[in-house]
Amino acid sequence: MKNLLYFILLFTLITSCSVKEKPIFIKVDNVKVTSFKGDTIRLKAQAFFENPNDVGGKISTDEIKVIVNGAEVAQVSSDEFEVPARKEFSIPLLVVIPAKKVFDNNKNGILGGLLNSFLNKSIKVQFTGDLKYTVFGYSSIYPIDQIQEIKF
Repeated sequence: MKNLLYFILLFTLITSCSVKEKPIFIKVDNVKVTSFKGDTIRLKAQAFFENPNDVGGKISTDEIKVIVNGAEVAQVSSDEFEVPARKEFSIPLLVVIPAKKVFDNNKNGILGGLLNSFLNKSIKVQFTGDLKYTVFGYSSIYPIDQIQEIKF
């Protein structure tokens, strides 16, 4: 009888604390220029997520590509970060953009596209890459492919 009670308690605990979904990517906000040197532009930003799961875990990003108006301008990285259960949370991101990609005069440079975007008062930013979500030693990789139209 005691073993049956332990089994039911353990079974209930395991099934109620399950990982049902990946963390939901909401947006990137609070973008600030931290430095602008001759060869690189460094930005700080916050990536906002929501964890719909009953348990927390850890999340890490590695090499998320930032594509502005169709041209890849940077890759974003972040340290491993604790994810709270059933809450919205944000991850600090560091973006390093090679200045050459912005100021190139060839078709891959995006300065002309950025100027056009400023005239049109909107810019299309796409984030593509993978999130690694780890819970109780088990990790899953979830793809991100998010496009945001930023109006200013």
